[in-house]
Amino acid sequence: MTKKGLHVAVVGATGAVGQQMVQTLENRNLPIAQLTLLSSERSAGKKVVFRGEELEVQVAKPASFEGVDIALFSAGGSVSKQLAPEAVKRGAVVVDNTSAFRMDENVPLVVPEVNEADLKWHNGIIANPNCSTIQMVVALEPIRKAFGLKKVIVSTYQAVSGAGAQAVEELKAQSKAVLEGEDFTPEILPVKSDNKHYQIAFNAIPQIDKFQENGFTFEEMKMINETKKIMHMPELEVAATCVRIPVMTGHSESVYIEVEKAGVTAEDIKSLLKDAPGVVLQDEPAEQIYPMPADCVGKNDVFVGRIRKDLDRDNGFHLWIVSDNLLKGAAWNSVQIAESLLKLELVKA
Repeated sequence: MTKKGLHVAVVGATGAVGQQMVQTLENRNLPIAQLTLLSSERSAGKKVVFRGEELEVQVAKPASFEGVDIALFSAGGSVSKQLAPEAVKRGAVVVDNTSAFRMDENVPLVVPEVNEADLKWHNGIIANPNCSTIQMVVALEPIRKAFGLKKVIVSTYQAVSGAGAQAVEELKAQSKAVLEGEDFTPEILPVKSDNKHYQIAFNAIPQIDKFQENGFTFEEMKMINETKKIMHMPELEVAATCVRIPVMTGHSESVYIEVEKAGVTAEDIKSLLKDAPGVVLQDEPAEQIYPMPADCVGKNDVFVGRIRKDLDRDNGFHLWIVSDNLLKGAAWNSVQIAESLLKLELVKA
C-alpha cells in the first residue's frame, strides 16, 4: 500500500504540553496518516479525539515506535533518555521537549525562526529548547543578524503552568484559600522534589529548578547555555534570573541587550521586529499598548514591546517579551520542527 502521510507519535500525550501538542497537530496541516498517543501506565487507556477519531492512549514502550516517522516527546527527561534512542533505532526522528539532550553536542537544539538549518545534521534526535529561551531568541535573532549582539541580561516572570498541571491547581487552590482566609500547605513550588515549598498565590518565588554551585538555578543555566548554542555564539555574554509568578499561562521577560553596531536606535529595532518571523510588535506606550500574558494565551507568536534605548549605554536596549509557554515555548515549537523536517525533506510523507 502506498504511504499517504506521516505516522506521528506523541509521548506524554496526557500531560499539559502533550495535550497542547495534540491540539496543535489538530490545528495544523501536517499530513498525518496515523497518530499514536503514548503515556505512562497510569494514564494509559484514556481516550482522546483527534480529527474526529477517538484514539486510546497506549503505554509507551520500545515497540510502540515501529513504523513511526516523527515522535514528539514531552514526558520527562528520564523517559526521553530511555525511549528516544529506542524510537531512533526503529527509524523515527525524535523531537524531544525535555532537557535530556539539549546540551549534547551531537544533538541540534532548534528554534525554526533562528536556526532551522541545524536540523540537517541531526542524528535522529532534535532537542526543543527551554520555553523561556525559545521566546527570547525568536525576538533577539533579527537584532543579532542586523546589528550584532554582545550581551544579554534577562529577568523572567514565569507562569506556573511551566511547572506542570499540579502547579496550576496549587495556584488556584492557594488563591481561593488566601481570599477566604483559610489555611493551606504548599506542596509543589518552587521545586516539587525539594522538602521546602512556598506559597505561590499573591507571591513571587525567585527560584525555578534547583540551585547550582555557582548560585544560578538550573533554569537560569538552561537559558544561558541554550541561547549560546542556538545562536552559535559561545562567546556571547548571557545572565539570567528566573522568577515564578502567580500567572497560569504565559511567560514574560525583561531583557537588556547590547548590540555591536554603533548608532542603532529604538526605532531601528522596532522596524526590524515589525516584520520578523514569529514576532508580533506591540509597542505604543502613548496608547498603553504592550504585551501581557493574559493576551498571549492560545497564540503561537512571540509578542515584543517596551523597546527603548538604555539611558547610559548608547548600544544598550531594553525589551519586554511575552509568549504562551505551552505553545511557542513547547508544543508549537515542536510541531514547527516537524513541519520543517518535512519542508527540508528530512522526513517523507
